[in-house]
Amino acid sequence: MIDKVSFTQMKDGTKEDYEFLTAHEIDHTKHTARRLMKAMVELDESLSGYQVTRLGHSVQSATRAWRDGADIDWVVAALLHDIGDIYAPYNHDEYAATILKPFVREQCTWVVATHGDFQMVYYGHHLDGADPNKRDRHAGHQYFNDCAEFCERWDQASFDPDYDDLPLEFFAPMVEEVFARQPYDPDVIQSGVREPLVDEKRAADRN
Repeated sequence: MIDKVSFTQMKDGTKEDYEFLTAHEIDHTKHTARRLMKAMVELDESLSGYQVTRLGHSVQSATRAWRDGADIDWVVAALLHDIGDIYAPYNHDEYAATILKPFVREQCTWVVATHGDFQMVYYGHHLDGADPNKRDRHAGHQYFNDCAEFCERWDQASFDPDYDDLPLEFFAPMVEEVFARQPYDPDVIQSGVREPLVDEKRAADRN
């Protein structure tokens, strides 16, 4: 068994090298969910002038999604939607969507990728040079209304220090389940499928 590849340039790699790397990388991916949960905790190191921390906002968003009866894809998307705040402050939405894309429904990935544009409707009119109607560039998209609802119900509303958040650890099994999926499985991605954000029966069962 080797523990390092033989090459210093990829073009010189052998079959044994690349079989070793493939197995090594597959094993590494099994711990993605654990690393993401650690990254969530690190959100508390992010700049924040809100009444809740960035982690608190993320957990509150996911808690609201859970209590609305949202399915697991929506809940995990709500939890991770701002995970890029530390490392990609100017495109945090695209950063988060890229992480989610192989493992959740296309609908959720699109909403996370564009939620920054949709959030502008709440504050853009207060800032010089900002466009409060930035979301209009997505008008007519099949997931437009889903993103508007995501922002209204879960994102813009989740800055309340008095809200009864579920703990981050509550969501860990859901993150583990999502990131254990076969990446890019068509049965998971479900291109073009729209699932509601709110399921009243499921919400009643949970609450």
